Amino acid sequence: MTEVITDVEKLSKRDIEEIARRVVRNLGEYIPASYQRLLRKLGKAIEAGIRANHRRLLVISGEDPVLVGALAARAMLFYERVYRRIRGREELPVLYVFHDEFNDAKLRKEIVKRALKERGAMITPRIARYEESEQYLGTTFRGLILDLVNDLKPNDVGRLVGVVEGGGLIIFLVPSWDKWDKWMTLFKRNLVVPGFPEPRHIFIKWFKRKLMQHQGIFIYDADERRAIKIDEASLKPPSEQYERRIRFPKKTRLPEDIYRLALTQDQVNVIHLVEKHLVDKPKGRRKKVLVITADRGRGKSCAVGIGLVGVAYLIRKQKGKRRVRIIVTAPSLSNIQSFFQLAVKAAEELRLKPRVVKRSGMILELHGEGFSIEYWEPIHVPKLKADIVAVDEASGIHVPLLHAIWRAHKRLVFATTIHGYEGAGRGFSVRFMSAIKRDPNTELVIYEMHEPIRYAKNDPIEKWLFDALLLDAEPAELDREDIRAIEEGRLEYLKLDPEWLFSEEGEQTLRQLFGIYVLAHYRNEPDDLAILADAPHHIIRAMATPSGKIVCAVQIAQEGGLDDELIEDLLRGGKIAGNIIPDRVLKHLRLWEFGRKRGWRIVRIATHPEVQGRGIGSRMLEEIYEEAKERGLDWVGSGFGVNEQLLRFWLKNGFVPVHMSPDRNPVSGEYTTLVLKPIAEDVKEMVRIANREFRRKLLESLHDTYRDLELEVARMMLEGDGSPILPGYKPMLTPIQVDRLWIYAYGPMTFEAANDIMHELARAYWLQGRDERPKLSEKEELLLIAKALQGKSWEKVAEELGWKVYKVLTTMKEIARKLLKHYYGLGPDSPVGLHADKITALEVTPEVLLRQPETGLYGRVEKSLVATKPVEASEESEHEEERVRTLEEIARAAKSEEDEEDEESPI
Repeated sequence: MTEVITDVEKLSKRDIEEIARRVVRNLGEYIPASYQRLLRKLGKAIEAGIRANHRRLLVISGEDPVLVGALAARAMLFYERVYRRIRGREELPVLYVFHDEFNDAKLRKEIVKRALKERGAMITPRIARYEESEQYLGTTFRGLILDLVNDLKPNDVGRLVGVVEGGGLIIFLVPSWDKWDKWMTLFKRNLVVPGFPEPRHIFIKWFKRKLMQHQGIFIYDADERRAIKIDEASLKPPSEQYERRIRFPKKTRLPEDIYRLALTQDQVNVIHLVEKHLVDKPKGRRKKVLVITADRGRGKSCAVGIGLVGVAYLIRKQKGKRRVRIIVTAPSLSNIQSFFQLAVKAAEELRLKPRVVKRSGMILELHGEGFSIEYWEPIHVPKLKADIVAVDEASGIHVPLLHAIWRAHKRLVFATTIHGYEGAGRGFSVRFMSAIKRDPNTELVIYEMHEPIRYAKNDPIEKWLFDALLLDAEPAELDREDIRAIEEGRLEYLKLDPEWLFSEEGEQTLRQLFGIYVLAHYRNEPDDLAILADAPHHIIRAMATPSGKIVCAVQIAQEGGLDDELIEDLLRGGKIAGNIIPDRVLKHLRLWEFGRKRGWRIVRIATHPEVQGRGIGSRMLEEIYEEAKERGLDWVGSGFGVNEQLLRFWLKNGFVPVHMSPDRNPVSGEYTTLVLKPIAEDVKEMVRIANREFRRKLLESLHDTYRDLELEVARMMLEGDGSPILPGYKPMLTPIQVDRLWIYAYGPMTFEAANDIMHELARAYWLQGRDERPKLSEKEELLLIAKALQGKSWEKVAEELGWKVYKVLTTMKEIARKLLKHYYGLGPDSPVGLHADKITALEVTPEVLLRQPETGLYGRVEKSLVATKPVEASEESEHEEERVRTLEEIARAAKSEEDEEDEESPI
């Protein structure tokens, strides 16, 4: 070897370029004989892979960036030679991805780039940073080099390995093989939190084991100049040459050129289904839903993109000049770039003059003659008008939001990944599809794609990727004995050691556990697996049947125990790794002592989908609470996207809300809520204070920040344990307001003329404790929140309560009567009107009202207008008082509902 670099980090850009020039000029001198022997074997494997349309993977391990770079360059140039011998002179696009903040990575990159440019006849290298990797989703390369020396981020590996087509070569550059297990990567560094300075070193050990186990993979140790693994099985040529056959449909309204954009028979079939089912609009209340499921890399997004442009073309031909609007959504804009790329090609084929709108280099909208396709975040889609809605990676979107999208539109396509962290096919079926299948008004068509678009079936590298990242993890199948054990409560609480879980012995348990996570949570990624393995403050608990099958899985993060300096910094707006609950409590509730307290945050709790609703999750929470108590911790808590069902679960188990995010998550469409269950006595008082403060904040924010919060969620949060938010609070109404309340309650005055009064009464109702306030039904409480606190329209309130507008209007007046009777003792026959001299004799201020003067401002009613104690509303007044007589608003509402028709749009 001719280059020895003593301190890579001191090299300048010019130094790196000069070293790369010398290495490429003398490349042969850097190649050991042992590596040449490995390449000859790899060449036979590549040749067999090209004929079978399968990929091969080479791992180069070593400490010397010059040598590793030279070996990588030599391998890709050797691949070009083998490929040219079989396929002739075809362009070989190669993607090289690295971390540009490290000099050793820059040196490896520069050597490879220069060698491929200067010595490659057909290779066209493209250099990218890992931060840009999402941009390459949906693209295709024949070669890929991933520099994994400085970092191994599972998301990057899962995303980028899929861009390589069959017959291609993938190269991983990794640290010294023996040192790699405990290598401090960027990913591991980001897992370190206060109190836990050293990560675990488990995931890379698992990753290496999987590389050793699977076919199609070769490993070379550059430090020792030896081959660690040569896969002899992959050298054998296939029994027959791979050939892809595609048949086009005979009866189709779209030109055949559109179908020729498809790469597989599955894609052709999907385009045909989109054309067949979505051109004609369903009548009345009926809906058309097309669901496409597939593993990663099957081209479902591309096929849907082609098909929808074809549908827009056909609709426009049918209906003349009306513009067709298609909305597409997905967890992120990057998810649908392949959709847009093929949609553009389809629009070009149909001569629709396509033009695109981009954001951060990615397509956001596609416009053409007579149509538009626009990306919107999932949270906005239920409110938008569209002819057709396409939801890509649907399993990555939370189920309540999927339901809202389905309910809001008439023609929909849902595309989802079966195995992969965008979602899981079984989970999508369990959590969402069952509702669609039960709906008699929904015409449902389901199609599953099988054939990969870039490589042939049974590709060994796909098998390795699925195994290494648990992309195909699913829960255990439960038999009758398991169900009987669950019914009888014979379950075991497991304290699982991550080292054991990621070993060969514990792998099946890990697969079951992770399979439950994938099905139960709306967003899982490969990174989650590595966090589970290496995050030092994360622990794993599970509940299993006697046969060892996991039925509940929990991931927990230990938080808190912060020092005074860090607490002070957070109170002043500083940031901290991990410690989500202490951080939010300190920032929003300002409770200094809470930062010192230690607790467990439940990151995930998930029950096997076949046995949900049987109390398993609640029992698991009991076990966790008791273990935390035994360990001397101060609290147990969690954070989750709040909906009615989840909130009931946590409240039922003794957890108390203390914080809610001010914005909805754009993917799940939910507000994130933090809940706590105190263990230590002093923390019980802190949680009581925090909950009271949170309820007051929520109450005063419903008109703005939380105006769209679900009514039942708002009601449960405001109710809490029934204790008062502000003890002793009485409604602050002036005498005039009280008299106006009477005319609203019993006369023709509308709510709009009294909403200032009803708003204050609604505030008082929730600020008081359960024992102080009047008795309203749950529906009446929901109405009070929706109209008096959130200020929603009568139509919106009626829709949310499932009532007619007339009923909403009359019920609000009934509520006003109950409040008037309870707080002021006034009924239908009470005297009305005020005497000016009585009012002017007393300056009416909140302070005066709270002093509850004895003088009667009505002259004839010697009773305080601010009640000193609750006045019970009589049953008679609720059911037998005179109904509202002549209200124009009610008449108008009733009339409009009678005349209401389901108006069909032209399409």
